[in-house]
Amino acid sequence: MSAITVEDRHRSQAQQIYELQRRRRQRFSLGVNISYVVLFALLLYAFSGLQLQIGNLRFTTIRLDWNFIGEYWYFIFGGVGLTILLSFLSIALATVLSLLGALGRLSKYPPAYALATFYISLIRGTPLLLQVIFFFLALPQLGITLTGLWAGVLALGLNYGAYMTEIMRAGIQAVDLGQREAAQAIGMTQPQIMRRIVLPQALRLVLPPIGNQFIAMLKDTSLISVTGFVWEILWRAQKVGRSNFRSLEALLIAAVFYWIITIMFSIVQGKLEGYLARGERTSA
Repeated sequence: MSAITVEDRHRSQAQQIYELQRRRRQRFSLGVNISYVVLFALLLYAFSGLQLQIGNLRFTTIRLDWNFIGEYWYFIFGGVGLTILLSFLSIALATVLSLLGALGRLSKYPPAYALATFYISLIRGTPLLLQVIFFFLALPQLGITLTGLWAGVLALGLNYGAYMTEIMRAGIQAVDLGQREAAQAIGMTQPQIMRRIVLPQALRLVLPPIGNQFIAMLKDTSLISVTGFVWEILWRAQKVGRSNFRSLEALLIAAVFYWIITIMFSIVQGKLEGYLARGERTSA
């Protein structure tokens, strides 16, 4: 009888702890949501064009031309698809280059190691905007003429590939050495081990950080507008903003679109990370 009483008491205490933690989580979520509402309201007020007088203090907000916004938002929205396309093409190139760079950094062959380290040092040592302009203006003198789109893809891919090389190298080195030794023991060659054992696991490990790089790249595509031939979001915003002397409103529209795209892909990345984490727990 006493054993049952002790067991019931432990179960009751566990239930109380669970309820306490649940209420804390609910209070935290409620506080976060209220804070979001307040911050969003303050942001709207900052662009409301209203004035607030509190004693001797006067708070002036930004007055926007809502007629311009209503007329030209859809034209600027037309660059969203091209911005996303630029990002996907660039991240694909960057992923391939980062893999090659990681293999070069891990190579025992001196020219491969030197080439990888030279590439990383050169690209990481120069600004991305300079690289965009260089590939667009300098390559034609070598007989290589690229459109603004492909010059941008090349610049973004090379730049992010250099930064992602260390991510890829860490993913490859994170694969258990025992698996490679076991594959070697059954007669697999080094290329087979890399292709069948190491790379599939390494790519799974580096997908989340690559997602972070993709989200950052979505914003860096705005630098491609300097070529003047890629009608992405920022280029369209600058075009209608300058021609109508409403650059602030145009750039605000572009900022909202970048923000929305970033939020959408951040949600997708969070879902992907949750799926991969669930897969790891299941395999464990």
